[in-house]
Amino acid sequence: MEGLSPLLMFALMFAVFYFLLIRPQQRKAKQRNLMLGQLKKGDKVVTIGGMHGTILEITDDIVVLRVNDTTKVTFDRSAVNNVSAASTSAASTVTIEKKEDKKEELKA
Repeated sequence: MEGLSPLLMFALMFAVFYFLLIRPQQRKAKQRNLMLGQLKKGDKVVTIGGMHGTILEITDDIVVLRVNDTTKVTFDRSAVNNVSAASTSAASTVTIEKKEDKKEELKA
């Protein structure tokens, strides 16, 4: 029984580390990879350095941002921290879908 106690404590510590540290980090990495995969031309983004801009061109590993009317800056795709606003074409399709759903509800 005394030999089982340290092994049980080690397993308990591993479980705590897994659920409090490893699993949330994996979930966050998955969300980030999903966000980077959904980037498209016209999205307004913020880089990890704090640069705000709109995506002009995008390839597998490079993003070209328009910072103002004359300045274009090239970044690695992984340098994008978050999307502050989706492109207007994506937003307009969402509003069109919502309007169609409301029309269907009214007919029913």
